[in-house]
Amino acid sequence: MGLLTEIVGAVAAVEGVKKLDPNASLLTEGIAAVAGYKGVEAVTEHLENKDAEQAENKDADGTNQPA
Repeated sequence: MGLLTEIVGAVAAVEGVKKLDPNASLLTEGIAAVAGYKGVEAVTEHLENKDAEQAENKDADGTNQPA
């Protein structure tokens, strides 16, 4: 996906913290930003691995073989 989606995840996490605790400290917001950034990274990696695994399974079954 890219850096933009990871930054969006960080911003969304910070906004979520602000909604839950309007008086959140800068440290709390920073931790939320890192968690959001890493969270999007982890989800993206998981989905890419899942797609690759499904493609391997189709190739192993012979359902995706050229005629």
